[in-house]
Amino acid sequence: MSTEDLFNSTFFFTFAGMKHICILFSAFVAIMAQAAEPWRLHLVNPDEGVNLRIDLYEESITVPGMEMFGPMNGYLNGKGIYGVWTVTSFKIHDNHTSTLRLSNDLGSETQAIRLTCLNDSTYQMTLEDGVVMKKAVNRKLVKIAPQMTLRLKQ
Repeated sequence: MSTEDLFNSTFFFTFAGMKHICILFSAFVAIMAQAAEPWRLHLVNPDEGVNLRIDLYEESITVPGMEMFGPMNGYLNGKGIYGVWTVTSFKIHDNHTSTLRLSNDLGSETQAIRLTCLNDSTYQMTLEDGVVMKKAVNRKLVKIAPQMTLRLKQ
């Protein structure tokens, strides 16, 4: 084997090895970012038509139809919810549980919800202090279920 062949094969393996290391490092950083900030989420329940986007670390989410108010900590909407509910306050209890206070788009009603992380992609949403949120069913407003399972949007 000549010196040139040795250099070329070493360069190839070094380059290929570095490429794999970079890919693994990128995946590790992505996983650690989610673990470091467990309350920056986009959760959905397609069966109930519910969409919840939150960022409890900074006001970074623009609420559809409420752009004039600037970025907020999050919102809840969807075909299974009447109106848009914005996050007005919150408390992070730990990496697995937080409580959100939501207000409807008119500001006339509020709802407390507790989010509990069941595993890395599934959350339980529990409405507290009674159910205020409603959905339209056959042209009538009915209360939504007091508990709902949400999944991370892929």
